[in-house]
Amino acid sequence: MKRVTIKDIAEHLTLSVSTVSRALIDDKNIRRETKEKVLEAAKLLGYKPNPVATNLKYGRTNTVGVIVPEMITPFASQVIEGIQKVLYPKGLKVIIAQSSENPETERENLLMMERFMVDGIIICLSHHTQNKEEYIRIQKEGIPMVFYDRIPEGMDVSQVVVDDYLKSFFIVEHLIRNGRKRIAHLQAPPYIYNSIERARGYKDALAKFNIPSDSALVVKTGMTIEDGRQAAAQLMKVGTEFDAIFAFTDTLAIGAMNYLQEQHIKIPEEVAVASFSGTILSTIVTPQLTTVEQPLFEMGEKTAELILEKINHPEAKNRTIVLDAEIKLRASTEE
Repeated sequence: MKRVTIKDIAEHLTLSVSTVSRALIDDKNIRRETKEKVLEAAKLLGYKPNPVATNLKYGRTNTVGVIVPEMITPFASQVIEGIQKVLYPKGLKVIIAQSSENPETERENLLMMERFMVDGIIICLSHHTQNKEEYIRIQKEGIPMVFYDRIPEGMDVSQVVVDDYLKSFFIVEHLIRNGRKRIAHLQAPPYIYNSIERARGYKDALAKFNIPSDSALVVKTGMTIEDGRQAAAQLMKVGTEFDAIFAFTDTLAIGAMNYLQEQHIKIPEEVAVASFSGTILSTIVTPQLTTVEQPLFEMGEKTAELILEKINHPEAKNRTIVLDAEIKLRASTEE
């Protein structure tokens, strides 16, 4: 069905397009009788105003683009919920796109958001260096950007993060204090900045207790449950002895737990498992998973507040907000 336009109303009433347009916005210079005729014709023809076109007159579309790496886990949905809670009451709507952990898809999403003329972009990166030129160009074009969780390397940007290094250090320290000496680390790809920081926390915790770092205990893998399963299988296949696992995310940890349990290895009696992310996934597995629980809803709220700040005050300085993540000790490490 063809969308009814202002031009259609103008032709129906034999009026000019400009007269109809001004009548619809209640221009005081248009006669009351003309306004009433225009409104009656608009209702009769089924005219619905285009909010994007209307807002563009004022230089805004009242939309914010949100680009996430994946929507399989609850991570992104909780952040988006926080974003919407802040933006919706301000009259801003959210357009969501998924990069599927692919920098090229992320770039296409960025260009799409630019074509849609969003007022700002919130993004969690798939790669911390790959699209830096695009981030710089888009911001120079006047579209503010705010980054959360996964951030670009070496850029002065507004961002919302947690202390990946410190919390990883503390959770590995917990494993060591529980008597674990052969702690494997399932490490995400190095092009994700968090991966580097969490691996650094893991190594420094070992060093604090004079536990030698063993490269055989570090498995560089992907991001899925199946990747976690394969990483645990790899450790066992080559005969690497380990009594604990610290995984980059809950998904990797759950995959590893699945494999260990298939091999009749008791968790945590024989192998303790801990991870980072703290989504609801950590509570719906058996045993429940010890994890660093990030305040995802609050992360969304703070990210939205930063993008509002950038939209309303383009000259505002970039800010970094570091949120406090909580270590949740559960049955996967507690005997």
